Amino acid sequence: MSALMFKQTALSAFVAVALAGCSLAPDYKRPDAPVSGTFPDQPKVQYGAYANPMSLGTQPADAVAPQTGTPAADLGWREFFRDARLQRLIELALVNNRDLRVAVQRVEEARAQYGVQRGAQWPSIGAGIQGQRQHLPRNMRPGGPDSTSISSSYQAGIGLTTFEIDLFGRLRNLSEAAYQQYLSTEQAQKTTHITLIGSVAQSYFNLRAAEVQLELTQRTLASRQESYNLVKRRFDGGVASELDLNQSKSLLDTASADLAQLARAKAQAVNALVLVLGTPLPEDLPAPAVFGRDQLLASVPAGLPSDLLERRPDILAAENQLLSANANIGAARAAFFPTISLTGLLGVSSPSLDTLFKGGQGYWSFSPSITTPLFAGGSIREGLNLAKARDNIAVAQYEQTIQQAFREVSDALAGEATYGAQLDAQRALQDSSARTLELSNLRYTNGIDSYLQVQTAQVDLFNAQLALVQTGLAALINRVELYKALGGGWEETTKVQ
Repeated sequence: MSALMFKQTALSAFVAVALAGCSLAPDYKRPDAPVSGTFPDQPKVQYGAYANPMSLGTQPADAVAPQTGTPAADLGWREFFRDARLQRLIELALVNNRDLRVAVQRVEEARAQYGVQRGAQWPSIGAGIQGQRQHLPRNMRPGGPDSTSISSSYQAGIGLTTFEIDLFGRLRNLSEAAYQQYLSTEQAQKTTHITLIGSVAQSYFNLRAAEVQLELTQRTLASRQESYNLVKRRFDGGVASELDLNQSKSLLDTASADLAQLARAKAQAVNALVLVLGTPLPEDLPAPAVFGRDQLLASVPAGLPSDLLERRPDILAAENQLLSANANIGAARAAFFPTISLTGLLGVSSPSLDTLFKGGQGYWSFSPSITTPLFAGGSIREGLNLAKARDNIAVAQYEQTIQQAFREVSDALAGEATYGAQLDAQRALQDSSARTLELSNLRYTNGIDSYLQVQTAQVDLFNAQLALVQTGLAALINRVELYKALGGGWEETTKVQ
């Protein structure tokens, strides 16, 4: 390479670097995660003296898959939710829910804002024509006091409006800040998406639980009606007392009141589901799955807390906000330095419009300007302080988001470690309560005990049945919460590893 070519290359590189400018933003370093490197140890369930741990079915630990499994964030919601009706409801919500529509438009808004800010880094060039006609007093006429008092000028061409040469990275940092805001909004949309899917599942499970409880109460009401009829016949025959009859009637009335309450709860659950769907329930929904564990995937991979930093969209959004605040510090620092601007026009000029586009009328103008701050009442310095304060806020919010995510996962894991044993214990309680009622009825029929024992046994059985449904509902919702807390729900189908 010749010396001339080397000098030209070096000059070109220098000009490119000068025009590209430098950045005064601080070097970004991700803050250390303010949580432990592992999730807390899960509680160990102590079984009763007569309980056999081997007979409890699926053990609580099986609800959490090994760390080598597919990460929850990559686990598609179609695989996680096995109920065909629930899958269809999620499809409807993703199309019709208003919160999700707003979140999508927020992304479009942020994308447009980024485009506006990025466009400020480039010169604005336009074509136009302008004319000026003015009357001058006698003592200001260029040709003397007796020359014409009217002067005209016309210009046409391509103009360069005020263009700032971004030597100190002010515009570039503002563009980077807008870009990170856009990315943060994208992550916020993912969070809304995941939250929506979880809300649909929770509303659906609430409705299914209400249906199961309503059906259970209807059966209980029918059973208590039969029991009342039996006591009434015994009372009419002089075998049972009026106290027995009134106790049986109170159980019947209680079941009737419970039926009305649960019918209302079911209607309200339907209303809540319709609201989250954003559309009425269609008539052609698939048949629901049996209410229970099989409605969800059997296990969810928990992974490590460090995985949350790359998997949870709310954490990623908080980091994007932190990066945006970091870039704004660079823009605030650049305000202390001079600003170089350019304006220009290349075209034709003429004192009359009819000769404007004739040959020999070439015209150009070039107006560079440089301004440097001398005194601004402290506003520039406070602008930097403001940017630094907002950066510190963003750091705290980022760390807080991580801590909240850590807690959500830990709480859900604690639920997975205990709900299995609780459900099995509730089933055992239901079975023993049913047997107690059977024995109480036999003893009452044979005249051994009063109807009070039957009444107590019926209440205990009904409460045990309702508690089993409620615990099953809580277990389902807890597993959905674990899926959400680990970043699951964004993908429709499982990613192939």
